[in-house]
Amino acid sequence: MRYTELSIQTQREFPNNARSQGWGWLVRAGYLTRENQLLPLGEKLIERLKDFPLDSSNELQVLRSEKEAYFPLSTGGSEIAHCPSCQYTERLELAQFKKTPLPHEEERPLEKVSTPDCNTIEALANLLNVPKEKTAKALMYVRKADHKFVFIAVRGDMQLSEAKLGKLVGEVALADAESISRSGAEAGYASPIGLKDALILVDDLIPQSQNLAAGANEKGYHLLNTNYPRDYSAEIVADLVQAKAGDACPNCGKPLEVFSAIQIAAEANVETANLMLALAETYHDDKGLTLPSSASAFGVYLMHVPGKTMDTKAKAEEIYNALQTTGISVLFDDRDDRAGVKFNDADLIGCPVRVTVGEKGLKDGMVELKPRKEKENLTVALDDLTVRVKAFFA
Repeated sequence: MRYTELSIQTQREFPNNARSQGWGWLVRAGYLTRENQLLPLGEKLIERLKDFPLDSSNELQVLRSEKEAYFPLSTGGSEIAHCPSCQYTERLELAQFKKTPLPHEEERPLEKVSTPDCNTIEALANLLNVPKEKTAKALMYVRKADHKFVFIAVRGDMQLSEAKLGKLVGEVALADAESISRSGAEAGYASPIGLKDALILVDDLIPQSQNLAAGANEKGYHLLNTNYPRDYSAEIVADLVQAKAGDACPNCGKPLEVFSAIQIAAEANVETANLMLALAETYHDDKGLTLPSSASAFGVYLMHVPGKTMDTKAKAEEIYNALQTTGISVLFDDRDDRAGVKFNDADLIGCPVRVTVGEKGLKDGMVELKPRKEKENLTVALDDLTVRVKAFFA
C-alpha cells in the first residue's frame, strides 16, 4: 500500500497526554490519534493482530490465567495477582491464596460487652485491645434478582471480594436500612447470630478461627467468643476475600505480586487494541517502534530518495510491484520528500525491513536493505532483492 493512500501523519514530538511510552510511539507513528482513535495505519495493524500468536516465540511478556491473558502496564485498568515462581496469574478480585489460620483455641462461652462508638473493626479492635484477625467483619447486601438479604462474615483483617461473592450468589447491591432492620441486624454492630430470612455466607477461614469478637445486633454492644458452627450456621462456606501482595500463592506457597495490567485475550479472543499497545510497549527504541514481522502492519518499508539524474521513484515503483507478487506486505513511501524525513518516519512506523532506492546505488544496480533493529545498511543487487527480502521473512 502507498503511504499517501493511508494519509499517514507522523508526529515529531511525544503527545503531552502520553499515558505510556508505547502509547506515545503509536501516536507519533500515526497509528492512533491523541484522542486514542484508530487511524488507517492502526486499522491495518489491528487486522494483522487477529492471528498474532500469544506464545513464547516472541518477547512479549504474557501472563496467563485459566481463560485470560494479560500484559503488565502501570497504567492498565486491571489489577493482577501473579506468582513469579510458578506463574499463577489471576485477576486480583478473583485470585486464590493460601490462608493461615490462627493457632487453635478451645472455644470459650459467649460474652456480651458494651462497645460504645465502635461501629468499625478498627475501633472495636482498639477498644478490646485485640488484633483485627480476632474479630469478625459483617457485610450486608441485597441480591438484585430476588431482593434476598445477603449477610457475609469474614475475618476482620480480610477484605471481601465482591467479585467472588457475585459468582456465588449473583449480582448484589448494598443493603438498605429497611432490609438490615427487617433481618434483625444492626448496622455497625451486626453478626450472623439470630438473623432471620437471610442468606448467610462465611469465608472459609471463619470456621478455622475460634473466639472472634462480633456484633451483638444491638447498637453499642458486641459479643466476645463467637464460634462457627456453634453459634450460627451458613448456607455457603467459601473463599470470599481478596488476595493482596505478599499472600501465599495457592499453588506453590511463594509470595504473590500485585500489579496493574491490560487484558490482551479473553477465552480464545484476542483484544487487538490492547495487544497493539502491549507490542508498542515491548518493541520500541529511542527512534520509534521496532515491531516483529509477526506483528507489523507491513513487512517492508520501501522508499526512494529523489535523484538529480535518475527517476528513482519509477524504479521504486518497479520494486514495489515485484515485492507485491511475493505475498510480502509493503508500505511504499511514494512522497517526493527529503530523505531525512522519510528515514525518520520509517524508524517511527517500525516495519521490520526498510528498502531504500537511491540514485547512487542504482547506478551500480544496487539498493539498500536495512533491518529495523540493526545499525548497518546492507547493499543488495537489484536482481537479488526479492530473494533477500523473502529470506528475511522465512
